[in-house]
Amino acid sequence: MTGPTQRTTPAGTAEARAAEAQEVEQRLAEQQESARGGARPDWSPLPRRAGLKQSASPLFSLRAPISAASRWTLAGLSFAIPFLAWIVLSISGAVDSTFLPSPAAVVKAGVDMASTGELFDDLWATTQRVLEGFGLAVLVSVPLGILMGTFTAGQAFFEPLIGLLRYLPASAFIPLLIIWLGLGEPSKIAILFIGTVFFNTLMTADVVRGLPDSLIDVSYTLGARRGEVLRKIVVPHSLPGMIDAIRVNAAAAWNFVVVAELINSSAGLGYRIVRAQRFLQTDKIFAVLVVIGIAGLVIDVLLRLLRTRVGKWAG
Repeated sequence: MTGPTQRTTPAGTAEARAAEAQEVEQRLAEQQESARGGARPDWSPLPRRAGLKQSASPLFSLRAPISAASRWTLAGLSFAIPFLAWIVLSISGAVDSTFLPSPAAVVKAGVDMASTGELFDDLWATTQRVLEGFGLAVLVSVPLGILMGTFTAGQAFFEPLIGLLRYLPASAFIPLLIIWLGLGEPSKIAILFIGTVFFNTLMTADVVRGLPDSLIDVSYTLGARRGEVLRKIVVPHSLPGMIDAIRVNAAAAWNFVVVAELINSSAGLGYRIVRAQRFLQTDKIFAVLVVIGIAGLVIDVLLRLLRTRVGKWAG
């Protein structure tokens, strides 16, 4: 007796043909490899890795959010640790008080200068120079940065020259500025301007170039014109980043103001530092440095608040 006849389904036939074709391709590949004079390399298996361990604390995790209490604690420690080191060095006598005065001596020197009014006069003179010099740099650099970041032709025309000029130290222009503008306030304002305008221009252009092209395409699709795209899309989207660039370069302006006040100044925090240096009054130098740091921190906080207010959507 014969058994029942097995029927082959079309699906089974297709699978068999696919398997045969795969075997043929594999044989051809092996023959080609042998013809080239070498066998297929014997790859060693990849080593097994242990699973990622969860960090016990978010403080040591990459970009993990931390609590507000932890943030304030770390911020306080960033000030407390250097201050405690300063106290220990001054009390232990490891450094001579002529070179490193104690915190108490610095506070006393600051109170003495404030009581005579010279500290507030110097602070206002320096702040006025920063506002004028850096303010002028912002007025020039922001429109120029928007032009370079928005139009490729503007970038091609301005970026090579600005990229070269930003490497020239502002202090190297002091002799020329004295010859051109004299020893008055214009030369001091010019140093602040030269020291910050080029960097702020390039940073503003980078921020504007970060605008997604899709926003511009959608604006044109909806019928917006070029001027409307600039006013309603480019500037609002880039404004938080431009404020960040201004905040960073404001610190540079406070650095350059000390250099600027070396030019025949009769008032200013930089002038007060140079005057105290002549008589080895390091306590006054430290007091003025603390005032500069506080003034810069206030400006930084104000710009951060402004950035948060105008760009809540930016994160």
